[in-house]
Amino acid sequence: MLHYFLYPLADEYGFFRLFQYITFRTGAAVVTALLICFVLGPSVIRWLKSKQGEGQPIRDDGPMGHILTKKGTPTMGGVLILLAVSISTILWADITNAYVWAVLIVTVGFGLIGFVDDYKKLTERSTDGMSSRMKFGLQTVVGVIAVLWIQSITEPEIANGLVLPFSKALVLDLGWFFIPFAILVMVGASNAVNLTDGLDGLAIVPSMIAAGVFSLIAYIVGNAVFTQYLQLHFVPGAGELAIFCGAMVGAALGFLWFNAPPAMVFMGDTGSLAIGGALGAVSIVTKHEIVLAIVGGLFVLETVSVIVQVLSFKLTGKRVFRMAPLHHHFEQKGWPESTVVIRFWIIASILALAGLATLKLR
Repeated sequence: MLHYFLYPLADEYGFFRLFQYITFRTGAAVVTALLICFVLGPSVIRWLKSKQGEGQPIRDDGPMGHILTKKGTPTMGGVLILLAVSISTILWADITNAYVWAVLIVTVGFGLIGFVDDYKKLTERSTDGMSSRMKFGLQTVVGVIAVLWIQSITEPEIANGLVLPFSKALVLDLGWFFIPFAILVMVGASNAVNLTDGLDGLAIVPSMIAAGVFSLIAYIVGNAVFTQYLQLHFVPGAGELAIFCGAMVGAALGFLWFNAPPAMVFMGDTGSLAIGGALGAVSIVTKHEIVLAIVGGLFVLETVSVIVQVLSFKLTGKRVFRMAPLHHHFEQKGWPESTVVIRFWIIASILALAGLATLKLR
């Protein structure tokens, strides 16, 4: 929004020419979101503590140490992330860009669903929250709205296309099937981040890494020169999502300040569902849905571990892992929480580099 008002002043004041550059506005979005978290964080945490009393309910069947160390910690910290991302994006992105609003709708919509889920857990003092059917149903409704909107503003040649990494020109036209596929990407990414959010700082850093990667991807895909050089598919207007992703990076850094072990606040479903949905939406706009599965491979591993555990127990009565999701398996093996978290950050970084490699290896 700021560049809309300030860039016209460039003829009189040369400094304002900077506002035309996505790179400058992306950096500004990072700093703005970070400062919003730093300024509002303490007040938001105090407010959450005053309203929640005993804090987030802790799983009785989880690691015993969690009952002692995490009891009383407030949840719904994702509210801080949503505020920082939304305000920063609106300030620095082009507010006439429909892609920006479509992704914001997914982010805020999924965040509100997570907020209701967190609220039910708190009021009912249970880890169950909203029923899976209701949660997935609401996410699907938001997803349908976003996908139809994104399709309507994307070039017809690639609107229903699935672009394969490591391929120069191959695009699979999914036709009408693209709608359920895109919804699956958003809902799947949303719940994958949610499953990963089980230890202090575990989900927020891989989310920040993924957002940073997709900020670069969005910038490249929205630039005709870079897409021609790298033989990618040009998506006009997608470059503005680099600013949105930059805001996510800044918000994640700011939230990590309060979520670092021992956490002062948990993001809850309010944050995890919103972050995952946002990453899924950005991957759909930029036509890098498969690359998201690589960059966010840690989230995929966590989700697969839950699926494998459930199927194995139902079919054979035996568990593959000591506990699912995967991070709890390593805790049960005796790894300290900090060791699990940092090693998972390393894995996320390696997978992010692998995802970036797909931009050139074609």
